[in-house]
Amino acid sequence: MSLNAAPSSDRVHIGIFGRRNAGKSSIINAITGQNLAIVSDIKGTTTDPVLKAMELLPLGPVVMIDTPGLDDTGELGELRIQKAYQILNKTDIAVLIIDGTSGMTDVDTGILKRILKKGIPYVVVLNKSDLAPGSNTDFSERMPAVPSDRIIAVSTVTGENIHELKELIARQAPAENERRIVYDLIKPSDFVVLVVPIDKAAPKGRLILPQQQTIRDVLDSGAISIVTRETELEETLEKLGTPPALVITDSQAFEKVAAAVPLDIPLTSFSILFARYKGNLETVVNGAKALDTLEEGDTILISEGCTHHRQCEDIGTVKLPRWITSHTSKKVNYEFSSGTEFPMDLSKYKLIIHCGGCTLNEREMKYRLQCAQDQNIPITNYGIAIAHMKGILDRSIEIFKGV
Repeated sequence: MSLNAAPSSDRVHIGIFGRRNAGKSSIINAITGQNLAIVSDIKGTTTDPVLKAMELLPLGPVVMIDTPGLDDTGELGELRIQKAYQILNKTDIAVLIIDGTSGMTDVDTGILKRILKKGIPYVVVLNKSDLAPGSNTDFSERMPAVPSDRIIAVSTVTGENIHELKELIARQAPAENERRIVYDLIKPSDFVVLVVPIDKAAPKGRLILPQQQTIRDVLDSGAISIVTRETELEETLEKLGTPPALVITDSQAFEKVAAAVPLDIPLTSFSILFARYKGNLETVVNGAKALDTLEEGDTILISEGCTHHRQCEDIGTVKLPRWITSHTSKKVNYEFSSGTEFPMDLSKYKLIIHCGGCTLNEREMKYRLQCAQDQNIPITNYGIAIAHMKGILDRSIEIFKGV
């Protein structure tokens, strides 16, 4: 990934919902001007959610999400519908496509009610206006709660109102978030040392997303970014001459880095920075305390937002369980989830340890945190949990006090 490319987690996610053959894929192709989605008269052509990162004017960087039809049938159809509903948890703007020739159905009403309940900005599109002129009025009468300025009739055949639809979607976009990763913690010309271990789990030829984003934010701040491995950290600090304003480490090297960095130099981790960036630092700091109260036979959910090939020393499935066993001296059980597979029922877990969520957008991360809070299950993240178990959490969050 280029340092200049907007990460998917920071893009506006636009979810396209509706019944089979309502024209979801045709709408996507029309508003993007590309053949992103397969179009067919056969019902159920889209069988799984399809995500595509792209530029969509006048919005800018977005992720378009085509979903399966919400009226799918059979056992597989039910699973596809569940997948479509899960997409709501990461949707910033929902676009409900209704077949104007058949009108509003209970299926359409059901998804719209879910959209409204979750407080997602939305647009209702009455498709096939070339075949069903005047369908706006019928819809307004059936769903009076929907403002008329959220409803638009379009035709992908004639191109009617496609430009206006793009403008309408753009008007629903959330206000730009001014959050920054480290901008408010450093000053121009400060030295910032970033500790990046290079091991079997490190992607060959590139840095992982949180490291890329942090480096970019350091540079945007006018500060000086110095990247080193933990094996060269002490030498790097000696050669600098001037103490760095901040040291940021990968969580896996936390203990070694903490021992090498003098106490008068602020120290934190990428994982902790991203917990603050996504607005959940206090929640995950408090959640880490549950590590001290675990009992024999308790079950911990270790969850990752992305899917990747696990190495022999994978942090989620190998290192974290090892550190937890050492910290607690208890035999606990572990379950693992990745990607979109975040359980709805969390009642069996005593603790959830989540990755930093760099690939998840803000809405989905907040959804997962809210699920845990609603069910009174403590939740923390990898970096916070590691810092707590290594006894360096207080030091790692000291820099945020008063900010």
